[in-house]
Amino acid sequence: MKRTRIKTILSSEKPIDLVLIKGWVRTRRDSRTFSFIELNDGSCLNNIQVIADDLLKNYEQIKKLSTGSSVSVKGTMHESPGKGQKWEIHASEIEVISLAPDDYPLQKKRHTDEFLRTISHLRPRTNKYGAAFRIRSKLSYAIHRFFQDLGFTYVQTPILTGSDCEGAGELFQVTTLDIDNPPRSNGKTDYQNDFFGKTANLTVSGQLEGEMFALALGDIYTFGPTFRAENSNTSRHASEFWMVEPEMAFCDLAEDMDYAEKFIKFLVDYVIKNCAEDLELFAKFVDKTLMSTLETIGSKKFIRLPYSEAVTILNQSGKKFNYDVFFGADLQTEHERFLAENHFKQPVILYDYPKTIKPFYMRLNDDDKTVAAMDVIVPRIGEIIGGSQREDRLELLETRMDDTGVSREEHWWYLDSRRYGSVPHSGFGLGFERLIMLVTGITNIRDVIPFPRTPGSIEF
Repeated sequence: MKRTRIKTILSSEKPIDLVLIKGWVRTRRDSRTFSFIELNDGSCLNNIQVIADDLLKNYEQIKKLSTGSSVSVKGTMHESPGKGQKWEIHASEIEVISLAPDDYPLQKKRHTDEFLRTISHLRPRTNKYGAAFRIRSKLSYAIHRFFQDLGFTYVQTPILTGSDCEGAGELFQVTTLDIDNPPRSNGKTDYQNDFFGKTANLTVSGQLEGEMFALALGDIYTFGPTFRAENSNTSRHASEFWMVEPEMAFCDLAEDMDYAEKFIKFLVDYVIKNCAEDLELFAKFVDKTLMSTLETIGSKKFIRLPYSEAVTILNQSGKKFNYDVFFGADLQTEHERFLAENHFKQPVILYDYPKTIKPFYMRLNDDDKTVAAMDVIVPRIGEIIGGSQREDRLELLETRMDDTGVSREEHWWYLDSRRYGSVPHSGFGLGFERLIMLVTGITNIRDVIPFPRTPGSIEF
């Protein structure tokens, strides 16, 4: 007999004669001749009530079921007289798959996020984290749907790389050399004897490789894990995270901003329409302003503002910031959130940033001071998307590489793309975890990743 998901049963318009469900016991209580079991299989937020009577042959074993135990239930669907759900299951047969001991860590009481991070292998069984990771799954699908419907090609870019896209040097090195006794040459480690014949790292971005495919296939996107060895123990940073990085040929900065705005609006609209039950949990228990924030993002056209004007607004705001604001400063989260939450009260796209704070690949503007870069700023999060028009002029790109200390020799293949059939092109990167934080109201990035990787922590 085929198993039926609890979500399917709870959403059914009419009863199914005989069903088989399997899941984990959330709670159990006894009456005189009945046992009432709240069962969940992870397919939705709500449990289903299973009624087991004392005529079942293993009723005494059923009465020992504890929170966390797993069971298989055959039974019939009946309208539930209780509030909160339409159907309940009257069991004709219950198989006890596993009995959880009394020290099962997840009990009916609410647990703190800090405690649940210590048992990340069990926290998906809680209501909050089950909902968060179902939303993560839905949004993963929505990302592919958005780009596929627009005719983009999905490209899998390398996780292992010899380049540093951002030029920040915050890389995880990968080696097969004996770190206790590496081969040496002129007093230094000789990486010519390493697996790839040179130093290799985990990627911080698939952008450079993505550009190569955009300059052949037109519009492409990547969606995968990236890594940054930045020793930041903050609620917004993780060492391993996922990025969505589209790249569009024959696309300028204005079109890039159009795509970014359309993308965010699509994802927010998708989660409102397809994750209503799970969103309700976050709106009720995590952030009571969540739905109004999402509705604002979905309904209002994003304001577009030059970086220089943003600096003026921040300096004239009268607000005391922890970090000074001046032309050439890399805006901090406090500045971004002030603009989106206090000043404009809606999403903002900042553009034309000083070239001194942006990577080499961004297109130099005619003023020779700024580059065609943009950031999408949303309430509660700050920057959620960063993008730019890429420098498609070979000589200017070479100059920018020299100015920023990026090796021409190691990026010969990147320069080839400007040498052979170069065209204007643009792209952006969206931090997937920050998107999950936005749509759930969760404030710590560790709580939207199944198994967070942060400085000093690689458990599980």
